[in-house]
Amino acid sequence: MIVTTSERPDESTVERANSLAEEWQAAYVPRLQQSISRMSRSNGNVDVAIVGPKEVKLVPADGPPLFFHPSMALVRLKRLIGGGRDTLVSVSDAAPGDVVLDCTAGLCADALVYSYAVGRQGKVIALEASPVLHAIVREGLKTYESGIPEVDNAMRAITAIQSDYESYLAQLKDKSVDIVYFDPMFERPVNSSSALAPLRSQARMEPLQIGSVREAIRVARKKIVLKDNRGSGHFAELGFSLARKSGSSVAYGVINSED
Repeated sequence: MIVTTSERPDESTVERANSLAEEWQAAYVPRLQQSISRMSRSNGNVDVAIVGPKEVKLVPADGPPLFFHPSMALVRLKRLIGGGRDTLVSVSDAAPGDVVLDCTAGLCADALVYSYAVGRQGKVIALEASPVLHAIVREGLKTYESGIPEVDNAMRAITAIQSDYESYLAQLKDKSVDIVYFDPMFERPVNSSSALAPLRSQARMEPLQIGSVREAIRVARKKIVLKDNRGSGHFAELGFSLARKSGSSVAYGVINSED
């Protein structure tokens, strides 16, 4: 991978590009009015990360581009702002002041919904194991503008951390968060979810293990929540009770830590 900038970058954009290149241990290559496809080819058909004033975008040599966007979270948040309900918030019993640990942040869509639900009194920690995906989303959370103050405030309030959840859970004290959330990359992709397609090149693919669930039970005060395909056998295998379905393709499983 190489890191470059948008065309005619200002000094701060060049500084951000150099900083990200150092973080990723990648080469920074000045744009010099070159096309992205030409830069990829001339550097050995590599992925190209483009740093702009408002966005960091990864353009793979083969595949769709990856960049931060709230996707369906924006629709869900508009519903919540208007007084409606959200299935994830409901099955989690998420409330203002809660501390939520999202173990598999991805593009932070669910972390964003949680952030609005727990409010300024609460906290959402979003873990992402992939250094590239983490940095793209971290920068997007700082700069993306939805045009809705409540949504932008919820984005800015998320604490994004680059870590695998096994290591992070192990260092937490007993009953130190309210909700632990897992949304591992589905083994069977939801074909209709085209917005998630670019994630699959960067996201961690290992399935959730029972040891991590036990650690989550140790650290959670209220609930552990798992999102998976509706027909997945992982809910029963890992000790989750199937909660209400969120739609035709996915469902949520819940463990009550208080039991």
